[in-house]
Amino acid sequence: MGPPGAGKGTQAKAVADHFSVPAVSTGDIFRANVSGGTPLGVEAKRYMDAGEYVPDEVTNNMVRSRIAEPDAAGGFLLDGYPRTLAQVAELDGMLKAGEHDLDAVLVLTVDQEAVVARLLKRAEIEGRADDTEDVIRRRLEVYAEETEPLIAVYDERGIVVRVDGMGEIDEVQQRIFAALDDLQD
Repeated sequence: MGPPGAGKGTQAKAVADHFSVPAVSTGDIFRANVSGGTPLGVEAKRYMDAGEYVPDEVTNNMVRSRIAEPDAAGGFLLDGYPRTLAQVAELDGMLKAGEHDLDAVLVLTVDQEAVVARLLKRAEIEGRADDTEDVIRRRLEVYAEETEPLIAVYDERGIVVRVDGMGEIDEVQQRIFAALDDLQD
């Protein structure tokens, strides 16, 4: 978890490889549907372009389907989900039904202005239409309103691991691996 631009997607792939589990990224799935022009993609694009979250019903069904696939039977990493308190409850039900548990909730902590600069640079390099400064700032507001409260829920469960997300990708990755490896000891 962490705000938009914290490096979650970049780090999720490395963490999933490190632990030999699939990374389930709602953002990647949404973007694939948008570029493919699917009905889900058309619906998701409206929300994404405005800096809003895609409705829970759409997101929940997508995640439920993905974690039921055979490659996720031994575990998985969630990237971009859950993002709302309602999704936490939904995920709890999915995990119980699939006989899975959350081992950890990794939170990347970052400086907000650095995140804005990082996302504007990414938008320039990758040509992302959804990364204008206004939309970035709105996404940060939505994160603060809707997603930050989830961290408190998982903190109460004792599974939050906070890692400084600032610095070079490799440095952040090493901090993440060290923190998660400590959990297994």
